[in-house]
Amino acid sequence: MKDIGKILPRAATGITGIDEVLKGGLPVNRLYLLQGQPGVGKTTFSVQFLIEGVRQGEKGMYITLSETEEEIRSVAASHGWNLDGISLQELSAQRAALEPSSQNTLFYPSEVELGETMRRVLDDIDRVGPKRIVFDSLSDLRMLSQSPLRFRRQILALKQYLASRDATVILVEDMSIEGGDLQLQSLAHGVITLEQHSPVYGADRRRLRVVKLRGSSFIAGYHDFRIETGGMKVFPRLTATDYPRLQSEEQISSDSPQIDELIGGGLAFGTSTLILGPAGTGKSALASTYAYAAARKGHKSIFFLFEEGLGTFFTRARSLGADLLPFAEDGTISVRHLDPAELAPGELVEQVREAVENAGVRMVVIDSVGGYLTAMLEENSLLSQMHEFLNYLRRRGVVVILVMAQHGFLGPAMAAPVDVSYLADNVILLRYFEAGGHLLKAISVVKKRAGWHETSIREYRVDASGVRAGKPLSGFQGLMTGTPRFTGREEALLSEGHEPSQ
Repeated sequence: MKDIGKILPRAATGITGIDEVLKGGLPVNRLYLLQGQPGVGKTTFSVQFLIEGVRQGEKGMYITLSETEEEIRSVAASHGWNLDGISLQELSAQRAALEPSSQNTLFYPSEVELGETMRRVLDDIDRVGPKRIVFDSLSDLRMLSQSPLRFRRQILALKQYLASRDATVILVEDMSIEGGDLQLQSLAHGVITLEQHSPVYGADRRRLRVVKLRGSSFIAGYHDFRIETGGMKVFPRLTATDYPRLQSEEQISSDSPQIDELIGGGLAFGTSTLILGPAGTGKSALASTYAYAAARKGHKSIFFLFEEGLGTFFTRARSLGADLLPFAEDGTISVRHLDPAELAPGELVEQVREAVENAGVRMVVIDSVGGYLTAMLEENSLLSQMHEFLNYLRRRGVVVILVMAQHGFLGPAMAAPVDVSYLADNVILLRYFEAGGHLLKAISVVKKRAGWHETSIREYRVDASGVRAGKPLSGFQGLMTGTPRFTGREEALLSEGHEPSQ
């Protein structure tokens, strides 16, 4: 069967991201159904669609039964839009029924109202000759029709009429039925649904889904979107296989020979590393050290911070001898602080993709995964999206560092908020342990998917000299529990002001 999407040209929507989802836009001269709950953004979508048509030299018409012309213009003004070139037709079924031509006792009032309303619609379309039409909304037309059969017949007649006018049409409908009106969806060439979710805390989350696009390919599934001044912005769901695979043999060093020995030489491009441990063990410090080493080689990095402020981030890095500020000023390192209560999950993925594809970023650090989880509506969604996200970055040859804090400090009760260790190529584990009346730290590599890594546990220290590790802690038993038994010599541990022995 031929793909009709290859035959018909596409009508760009003018909405950032949605044309990527639609693989170029909506096939022209067809009828589409736009469904969603009140307030989700149907009017914004529709007006942007018409404005893009005007930009391309196409007349547009907005036919409204549910909103007044003043309300439509108010929406446009809030976004700074100019509606020149768009004909706004406000139809009031109630007003039509009171006109002398409609005062006929041989018909029920609903029949007269519907007939007068549709006559006005068709007359306005013939007069203006638009190439793009928005009909808002079908819910009002359904109310006038009184019966499902009569409503369906009216939509069929409208579809046949518009097909002869070579116009691309969007029919707007409020979602009064769970899952939408399936009969109505069957009449449309394509169906797009807009949804809105309200978490217990934080901003509402919006997402859209292309239910169908007859004879054409599109990116299926849910796509997050945001409405801000200037209009709607869609964040297409990431599909890793759409991107070619890049290969590199280069590795990023930590600048600590002992830590590099643990990981088997360094972090290879095209791999992901999870740094796991309790709060305060130096997870972010280790991530910053890798970024500092990458920056000195000219590789661009980007940090996404959920908990730590920008000021604290740069101050801490400088105190470790890894001054990242000069690299941030020249654009080698980019640092963004994100609020998980305001963040759509797809928005973070889109920011990462833009940084990799457009800015040439070679290292991505997410600090922390727990903050990212807070932005997700469901834990299962995090794992699915993280899987696709990491696959994409692997294919693009990017070094990924994920920082995750565990609950608790010592003992077997420590646990991560969600297990993503199986997704990462490398896992670096940081631990506290007690020795000689002091709380010390240990570092080990528990997983490396490709290649050799050291299986020993070393003492780990974060100070003005940076991050460093000592010799394997062979004098302890039970280090992983946080309550080890010491069987060696005290001088085998790292001492202040001394480099570790080889």
